[in-house]
Amino acid sequence: MSEKQADGGQVQPTSGGCLCGGVRFELTEPPTHAGYCHCTRCQRRTGTSSSAQARIDGQAFRLLQGEALIKCWRHPDGGFEKCFCRECGSHLFSRNPDDLRQMSVRLGAFDGDPGVRPTWRTFVAYAAPWEPVPDDGLERFEEARPRPRF
Repeated sequence: MSEKQADGGQVQPTSGGCLCGGVRFELTEPPTHAGYCHCTRCQRRTGTSSSAQARIDGQAFRLLQGEALIKCWRHPDGGFEKCFCRECGSHLFSRNPDDLRQMSVRLGAFDGDPGVRPTWRTFVAYAAPWEPVPDDGLERFEEARPRPRF
């Protein structure tokens, strides 16, 4: 994983935001895990076969602007709430409302290379039939992957 270094050797925050620029965020620590989710909720939310996301410690997430533009939705059956920009619709992050340290940021929401690569695929039992899961050597989980504890 590559970390951005300042002249003084300090790690620079990883930044990101939405398409319209109204929401901006940064991570004070670089993400260390990433993967693809193939669950039907992610398929419907993204309009694609999977969601590429970096798992982070929510304490490293800093919202810089656009708090009023963020809308979060949680399925009535529970799970993580999905948060997006209400202006442009960009999918930004998801989080566990019962434990805000459990959070994932959409890889496409980062301004540049977040320095982490997907290493797993979850909920492959629900993968879209119209786009087969590639044989890419990533670890696969029929259901959820155990979450790291921070």
